[in-house]
Amino acid sequence: LTPVSNSTLSFCGSDNSSAYKVDNGLLNNGCFLDALGVVPHVFLLFSTFPILFIGWGSQSSKVHIHHSTWLHFPGHNFRWLLTIVLLLVLVCEIAEGIVFNQSRHLHLYMPAGLGILAAITSIVYYHNIETSNFPKLLIALLIYWTLAFITKTIKFAKYDDHGIGLRQLRFCITGLLALLYGLLLGVEVNVILRRRYMWFPCPTEVKPPDDLQDLGVRFQQPFVNRLLSMLRTVVLHNILVETLCAAQEKGPVPLKGSRWIWLALRQAFGRPLVLSITFRFIADLLGFVGPLCISGIVHHISSDNHSVKLLGVHFISSEAFLANAYVLAVLLFLALLLQRTFLQASYYVAIETGIKLRAAIQTKIYHKIMRLCTSNMSMGDMTTAQICSLVARDTNHLMWFFFLCPNLWAMPVQIVMGVLLLYSLLGVSALIGATVIVVLAPLQYFVATRLSRAQKSTLHTGERLKKTNELLRGIKLLKLYTWEHIFRSSVEETRRQELRKLRTFALYTSLSIFMNAAIPIAAVLIVSRTLIATDFDLSPAVAFGSLSLFHILVTPLFLLSSVLHSTVKALVSVQKLSEFLGSTEIKIDQDPAVQTTATENNNSNIKSVVSSASCPSQPIVNGYFTWTQGCPTLTSIDIKVPFGQLTMIVGQVGCGKSSLLLAALGEMQKISGNITWKRGSVPYASQRPWLLNATVEENILFDMVPNEKRYKEVIEVCQLQPDIDTLPQGDQTVIGERGIILSGGQRQRISVARALYQQTNVVFLDDPFSALDIHLSDHLMHEGILKLLRQEKRTVVLVTHKLQYLPHADWVWAFNTVQSFHKDLKGHPVCKPELFEQWRTLMNRQDKSSTSTDEDSLRAELHHRTTIPWSSFATYLHAAGLLLLPLLVLSQLSKHSLMVAIDFWLAHWTSRCRCVNPQTLCHTCLSINTHTHTHTHTDMYHSSYLQVFCGLCALGIVLCLVTSLAVEWTGLRVSRELHCSLLHTIVLAPMRLFETTPLGNILNRFSADTNTIDQHIPVTLECLSRSTLLCVSAVGVISYVTPLFLIALLPLAVACYFIQKYFRVASRDLQQLEDSTEMLLLSHYSQTIEGLTTIRAFRHEQRFKKKLLEHTDANNISSLFLMAANRWLEVRMEYIGAFVVLIAAVASISNTLCSQLSAGLVGLGLTYALMVSNYLNWIVRNLADMEVQLGCVKRVSGLIHTQPENYDGLMTPAQVPAGWPKYGEIQIKNLSVRYDSSLKPVLRHINSHIRPGKKVGICGRTGSGKSSFSLALFRMLDTIEGQIVIDGIDIAKLPLQTLRSKFSIILLSPVFLSFNLDPERKATDQMLWEALEIAQLMPVVKALPGGLDAMVTEGGENFSQGQRQLFCLARAFVRKSSILIMDEATASIDMATESILQKVVMTAFADRTVVTIAHRVHTILGSDVVIVMKHGAILEYNEPDVLLEQKDSVFSAFVRADK
Repeated sequence: LTPVSNSTLSFCGSDNSSAYKVDNGLLNNGCFLDALGVVPHVFLLFSTFPILFIGWGSQSSKVHIHHSTWLHFPGHNFRWLLTIVLLLVLVCEIAEGIVFNQSRHLHLYMPAGLGILAAITSIVYYHNIETSNFPKLLIALLIYWTLAFITKTIKFAKYDDHGIGLRQLRFCITGLLALLYGLLLGVEVNVILRRRYMWFPCPTEVKPPDDLQDLGVRFQQPFVNRLLSMLRTVVLHNILVETLCAAQEKGPVPLKGSRWIWLALRQAFGRPLVLSITFRFIADLLGFVGPLCISGIVHHISSDNHSVKLLGVHFISSEAFLANAYVLAVLLFLALLLQRTFLQASYYVAIETGIKLRAAIQTKIYHKIMRLCTSNMSMGDMTTAQICSLVARDTNHLMWFFFLCPNLWAMPVQIVMGVLLLYSLLGVSALIGATVIVVLAPLQYFVATRLSRAQKSTLHTGERLKKTNELLRGIKLLKLYTWEHIFRSSVEETRRQELRKLRTFALYTSLSIFMNAAIPIAAVLIVSRTLIATDFDLSPAVAFGSLSLFHILVTPLFLLSSVLHSTVKALVSVQKLSEFLGSTEIKIDQDPAVQTTATENNNSNIKSVVSSASCPSQPIVNGYFTWTQGCPTLTSIDIKVPFGQLTMIVGQVGCGKSSLLLAALGEMQKISGNITWKRGSVPYASQRPWLLNATVEENILFDMVPNEKRYKEVIEVCQLQPDIDTLPQGDQTVIGERGIILSGGQRQRISVARALYQQTNVVFLDDPFSALDIHLSDHLMHEGILKLLRQEKRTVVLVTHKLQYLPHADWVWAFNTVQSFHKDLKGHPVCKPELFEQWRTLMNRQDKSSTSTDEDSLRAELHHRTTIPWSSFATYLHAAGLLLLPLLVLSQLSKHSLMVAIDFWLAHWTSRCRCVNPQTLCHTCLSINTHTHTHTHTDMYHSSYLQVFCGLCALGIVLCLVTSLAVEWTGLRVSRELHCSLLHTIVLAPMRLFETTPLGNILNRFSADTNTIDQHIPVTLECLSRSTLLCVSAVGVISYVTPLFLIALLPLAVACYFIQKYFRVASRDLQQLEDSTEMLLLSHYSQTIEGLTTIRAFRHEQRFKKKLLEHTDANNISSLFLMAANRWLEVRMEYIGAFVVLIAAVASISNTLCSQLSAGLVGLGLTYALMVSNYLNWIVRNLADMEVQLGCVKRVSGLIHTQPENYDGLMTPAQVPAGWPKYGEIQIKNLSVRYDSSLKPVLRHINSHIRPGKKVGICGRTGSGKSSFSLALFRMLDTIEGQIVIDGIDIAKLPLQTLRSKFSIILLSPVFLSFNLDPERKATDQMLWEALEIAQLMPVVKALPGGLDAMVTEGGENFSQGQRQLFCLARAFVRKSSILIMDEATASIDMATESILQKVVMTAFADRTVVTIAHRVHTILGSDVVIVMKHGAILEYNEPDVLLEQKDSVFSAFVRADK
């Protein structure tokens, strides 16, 4: 033979008997037809390569590729789709040529290989033509598609002439190729004809698409822009509002309850959910390809392939091709890729829909808040925490319900398809296995429903959080009164009730996990016994195909409890949402006045609404107002407010002064009467100052146009410049949540400055002087109200207790009670002579209230991006104890080891039984007796294997139960230990912790972090341990079956390591971003709720709604990116898992062909390889989740390690004399104290002697150390030197609990608790009524339903500020200690009531020591001794008469200023 003939033989093969016969013509030779098909490919490659690599590959030509020439030819997307399909068909043609050991016949796959290279070249060539806009070069593609179509059509026709039909795979492939080449030819012709290219003289001019103008972002920018535009909250909210309105109005009768919300959600977000369900259906159907391929691989692993020879070419049928083990391995790989892709697409669409739904509902809630009646919160029907919970938790429940909703439809499909496929493999035995699942389904449903109920009960942790919040807010009072242990016991009792619910939840969770793991084992066991009893051929193919199907059936069983939990949460959340949306609303003016804004160059006075100030306006005529349904709060209200003048409202505590302002602002429900004024924006400074978590400047400007001149003027009027100078960044300092870094006086002055800066016609000020000292009050009154506002002709309504300012008023309105309203005391003294005389007597008195800044500070917290230390995991496990931790580890290891042993035994059993199965023997060589003997021997053989299998399965079921119980009980014990330690530490912690740490941070440890430790970490720990051990065991089994797998495992492991490392960093950052944006969102909600009255008074609703949209959009985008990152991880990890399956399958098949590996081990390896693809991404996901959740343990552990106060003393309680202190003598010797070891002393070298029963008054400017003086008596501060001796005993030697229980103190800020008068329950009802009578509160309490047992709302919101302070006085009267400290206790009480209380205190505590920190200097004129303090030292110390005689004394200056 010549060399040419040798090369020809290498192309057509060595079978020269028929492969080269051309007797009937060249076109009747199969090898020639294949060679003819090479011609188009060679033409395209040789014609395009010079253009691609010489022309466009040069640097000089690259400048011509610019976005301005970027075009899309007609049929662009269709061309790409056809090319992809063409590549897939060519791959199949190559596989068909190689798979049957015909490697010497190159013509069977070489043309297809060149076809793949040509197809790739064509699409690259086409892409360059588009980018360069040089369509004349399309001539090469036109010729190529024509030649390819002609050659494939000729080949297809010759196959048909020789009787080659659809049963032959190559016939089908050739027909598909001819069709694809024909379609591509049609696309090319369409481009030429529509654009008039090549031979047409005038081609059509086309501009590039708008979204491709920037070449660098031409792929990403359009997608991201469309995505973010679809996520805009305002668009989603408008969609939801339209559907809600349509749902409410649907039908003749509107829907009741929560049905209308479900209907609206379905109409607004149903379509993308249907798309997600469709993707899920496709993914679930593709998931069943795996078990079928495993069964086919194991069944055909040793079978021969048969082919026929026509036209001198080997042909194989489609059935034989698909039955080949290697082909099945590739199909399994492709099916896994497609299944994972559709599954992740379903997840992505569902979670994107859920995020959109959450954003729309959150915005709807916010719009409802803007119309919410204030009484809903003030009367306790709704709290800020409940609304924030609705926003944070319930909207998330609905989001996750939409995410899991496709499972509701997918689970029945999975179960039905699984049972049908099992029936096709096992016959009637599959129905028995299905019957086992069906019989156990009611039990599982019972457990799932009980679990849902238990979880529903654990969702209601509000009572514990309410008590914890009360404890934290009143911790200073509780420590001073030694009630912290009483309230801790109350919280612990609530926690015990919660733990009982959590214990029930843990039990049913354990049973659910156990049943999910045990039911498949029980089903496999019963099916195996049935198969042996019916003499079924239990081959490895059947066994492991069925085992894989049973593993798939675990998924819907496992998801059942999760879906039920999510459904129950969603139902509860929608019910709560329905109740909230149906709550009472206020009537909002549909046409509000336009807000007046300042300009840079305009600081002129505001014109009065009417020209004459003597022409009064009567905004309320015969008004009856109420907060709730029932008796009116305000009756017969007729009030005149002259425009451009100052109107003052005065009255006793609780008479309705603040309510009158709110009624005028439209915040109360009007029963009858008329509100005649059409108000616009009304600057309103509330009694409790409300500030934004923003800079000082932003709080004052309040979104007004900056006006530097006016800004400085307002700062000067409110005396804020010295305070601003002390702040770290001046007026650009962020003041924190609720202005936490500021004192009470500073917060009040910023609130007033905001009202003064606004240039509007009307200003409402509600008791703005209550937290200000004498000098600040005078300056604000004269420079701010009387000068600044009057010069601008502004109408001012001022509620105050400062009666010395009444002469400056143009009109005075006085309240006596809520049922009696007196007008213009200044002009009409005869209206109520006795009341007028009482007010006139006190006219020249002045009050002062200072709030010590000693205890108001904020510790700066810097956010560091650090990895969560795994020491937190050690802390978590350490809390589990020495019994549960080893049980948890051993049970997990034992369980998974036993699961592997069960599968190994099944592989060994099925492989061996093939050797003795009579059906595998030659039936022609067996007699009936031999068959009977063999059958008996087979039964005995199966029996021995079956016994071992049953024992292993039974032990596995027991270990499943032990493992599930161990995990849940470990989590339960850790929850109990950490919460108990945290509560104990917080109660014993020094006050410095609460003064330097925001309350929300500490409360978050008891709420979100505790909830994570209670319910999330145990689940994550169980999933992480299970996924890790399953993957480790799977890798071990595959490596044992095919050691060659270890070679491919190394690069896969490296890829997994870098993917998980990259993901964990990104996931942690995205999680922190989502948390931070969610915190800003929730903070905006809480700020809005707390300042709702102020916002509506200013008419800034639209501004805050716009800010809400910004926060919501930011949170939605961060959430979407986090979810996209999860999808990114899962796609890559599952693709790696698919490669693991492919490598394991190919290695197992090759190993079997080379070393006769048993089919059972092949099936075992492939089954475990599928497990790797299922659980690999869960390892990384759970690892990232665990890393984030351990942050909760870290934060809780950080608080637990707080150094507690030293409650012990040198003396025991038994050594303290009975009745101490009996006399109340206080000796202070060279005392210096500080708040913290890192701070400077606040009291320096104090020396004082207070005799028994004396009344001591302490006064001084703000920050002089008055409150620190009182706190030192309770050992609330660190003592540097000196001592305090009371009745002969150094208080440093006393136990802290004993010391504080002997004194009473009344603080400036009233603290309301659930048990206000007698938490220790030591006093009788008579003693309580007596204390209430002394505090002037008996009529108020008697009017309450329940009297002494009446419940108060959170923070005592159903009482006025003054009434709350009176309750604090009553609390001290109940205790009747020998020493009473009154720390500015009457700041919010009117002068008349204060005068009465001063007399009562002097009478009730006549023989006891009383230390009064003065808020009104005249109240301490009757004291035995007056102490004047300055900068932490005693400046003056003497009797008041002596100090008054000294004209140069500081005290006398105070008194002169008070006149």
